[in-house]
Amino acid sequence: MEKIIDGEKLNVPQHVAIILDGNGRWAKKRFMPRNFGHKAGAKNVEKICEDAWNMGIKYLTVYVFSTENWKRSVEEVTGIMNLLRNYLETSIERSNKENMRVRIIGDRSKLADDINQAIDKLEEATAGNTGLNFTMALNYGGRDEIVRAAKQLAWDVKTGKLAVEDINEDVFNSKLDTADLPYPDLLIRTSGEVRTSNYLPWQIAYSEFYFTDVLWPDFDRECLLDAVRHFTNRDRRFGGVK
Repeated sequence: MEKIIDGEKLNVPQHVAIILDGNGRWAKKRFMPRNFGHKAGAKNVEKICEDAWNMGIKYLTVYVFSTENWKRSVEEVTGIMNLLRNYLETSIERSNKENMRVRIIGDRSKLADDINQAIDKLEEATAGNTGLNFTMALNYGGRDEIVRAAKQLAWDVKTGKLAVEDINEDVFNSKLDTADLPYPDLLIRTSGEVRTSNYLPWQIAYSEFYFTDVLWPDFDRECLLDAVRHFTNRDRRFGGVK
């Protein structure tokens, strides 16, 4: 979607996915514990949601906690989960005020019962909102998502609900956590790392990638605007020729 932002004519992506990286390093630079960085990063998510919507981005999906992040220290994981609890508790009023719909994707079976209950409450309370579609990937792994989808398809075939020959990309996509979302147009990763880290591997097959050295807590509106500028200059052909 073309839009004039700060006097520039830009092609704004409909769906942006972000790998929120660098919270720990941001804290270390300030001689603070890693969870201090996660707290700052969580606060920044709220600001970027507002900036994204104001730019014309309709869908924002962020990588909050991966299936591999359980390997981190008990102290760090506990801190992240407590931050999540706080977000879920305070998010309903804020999200409804901003007309934002919130979804959670990932394997929720390993999350605490109170977190799952809070997720259900938040998703239900914001389901009718028509502003930014904000999705958090929590205990999410792309390979895990694909395996879970394959198991669902296998079960549908076994029980006679689906014929093997009827399985195609659309049917497979319908079993993914993101079935109700369009594919990301732009993937952003902060902190200087240049890998996708098992994030939305099926969905980002034709996404444009943007990597920045900026640590996530420092990623602001101008940084997001830089990413949109780069996206504007990309020639998206989806395997075809122009």
